[in-house]
Amino acid sequence: VQLQASGGGLVRAGDSLRLSCAASGGVLNVLGWFRQAPGKEREFVAAIRWGSGITYYADFAKGRFTISRDNAENTVHLQMNSLKDEDAAVYFCAAGPRLTAGVGSYNSWGQGTLVTVSS
Repeated sequence: VQLQASGGGLVRAGDSLRLSCAASGGVLNVLGWFRQAPGKEREFVAAIRWGSGITYYADFAKGRFTISRDNAENTVHLQMNSLKDEDAAVYFCAAGPRLTAGVGSYNSWGQGTLVTVSS
């Protein structure tokens, strides 16, 4: 599966941003979003099971972030609202077989898109 992430940018704290991940070249089971800030490990943000639409969120993402899929476009979106300074990171989309937060469970990764949040 090939993944292409887009939608990152510079926003102010409190603003919203929508990331997109276009998938091609394989069967989709689960698509997830992860993020990595400078000097920190990559962390899980949210994931969605492609067939059922069941979602799974990290605690910090609940209530602020929404993951959704567009079956026709083979695209997953991450709507991020009320952005905070600590949300600044490179965001990666990834594909895998199971709805899980584990980085190692995802075997295809996109190139990442940078989200910068200014106070």
